[in-house]
Amino acid sequence: MDKLQELTQKLYEEGLSKGKADGEQMLEKARAQAEEIIKEAQRKADEIVARAHKEADDYRTKVEGDVKMAATQTIQETKAGIENMIVAQAVDAPVKAALADDSYIKEIITAVAAKFQADEATDISLILPESMKAKLEPYVKETLAKTIGKGVDVNFSRSVSGGFHIGPKDGSWFISLSDESFAELIGSYLRPATKKLLFG
Repeated sequence: MDKLQELTQKLYEEGLSKGKADGEQMLEKARAQAEEIIKEAQRKADEIVARAHKEADDYRTKVEGDVKMAATQTIQETKAGIENMIVAQAVDAPVKAALADDSYIKEIITAVAAKFQADEATDISLILPESMKAKLEPYVKETLAKTIGKGVDVNFSRSVSGGFHIGPKDGSWFISLSDESFAELIGSYLRPATKKLLFG
């Protein structure tokens, strides 16, 4: 009986010792696996954080670029608007006033018409503002043709607000000396000077 109890105790102790060793081994293995899982999870978390930082930096860079470009465009448009407003105020009213003066228009028409080649047989076609018909029609029909030695076909149109259009009667080409074209021409010379004066 003592031997049986001794054998049972021995088997129990061996089993307990083996079970304890196996348990510790399993526990160690589980710990190692847990550490690997934690390391992998940390690595993935670091990757996600790094990617999020990169995306945030890229987005910030893009937004900063867009804001800078929009600001530059706004400044340029504002400068151009100021420049155009100043040039328009300096040019539009004086040009319209000058081209509404019938004596000034007569001088310009005569000077331009006289520049047509003397030996050119083509008669001249002239389009003037309807608003100036009463003042200019007698001059054009009675005086201009005699002055330049050519036939002058004159029409008055509401589409010409100021100035005039002149060219050969056959309509092959024409020169526009309207208030808009005068203002544009003068403005093209004033704009660079105005820009330099305003913005350096």
